[in-house]
Amino acid sequence: MIEISPPDTRVLARWFPTGAPGPATIGEHVLATGVGRWWGDTPVRPSAVAVSCAGHVVLRGSPEELTPDLLAPLAGNCVEAPARFLPALGAAFDRLTPWERMVWTLQSAPQPAIVPHGVTVRRLEPADTEAVHALGREASWISASWGGPLGLAASGHAWAAVNRAGRILALACTYFRGTGYEDLAVYTVPDRRRHRLALACVTALCGDITARGHTPSWNCSVHNRASRLLAWHAGFRLVREYVHYAIGSPVAHDRLSA
Repeated sequence: MIEISPPDTRVLARWFPTGAPGPATIGEHVLATGVGRWWGDTPVRPSAVAVSCAGHVVLRGSPEELTPDLLAPLAGNCVEAPARFLPALGAAFDRLTPWERMVWTLQSAPQPAIVPHGVTVRRLEPADTEAVHALGREASWISASWGGPLGLAASGHAWAAVNRAGRILALACTYFRGTGYEDLAVYTVPDRRRHRLALACVTALCGDITARGHTPSWNCSVHNRASRLLAWHAGFRLVREYVHYAIGSPVAHDRLSA
């Protein structure tokens, strides 16, 4: 795919669903924040368009003009696309693994989460950038949709459980911010899991989201039991399931020409 300029809101609505939970929020988030990239099969009047952010790609349009070379820049991502794109994707990459996903929305009151003494649940600020960075490589994914630790800390869309020393113990943030829904992400440091700190952060973040007039949403793997339990305890309920595909490396040219 060829990198293209961001579309305006009217063009976005033609290519991607808007105002809906799940993958729809990715295009809206990239358009609003500038974090991410837009792709087309041609630079002008493309017949296929993709938007990518934080390892996720949403692909729409017509696959007829897509060659393996055009699709190669999407390697290593998880792609959500209609079934008509699967032959082109399968021919372009050495691996195309289906990954069943669940979309939830906030529909009920959360279960109580008592924060232990010495821990404060609060909105992150730019001064917390180093604390986000200190979470390490294992947690680097959670700030990716905001361009890194500074972007997340300064976004106004993240709440954390912080101890007296300023260490982040758990973090919940808007991962993709749509016009109607905000899709959440959560991380807890390994030594503080099962203490309901993530639940406290999610509850605070959801209050923030609803105050903005948006609806919190949740997106996780069908096989991620811990994420499903946390979503349920926080008041989220399942609305639909879908499949996206983890794609591997581009197929070698000599194999294509064999």
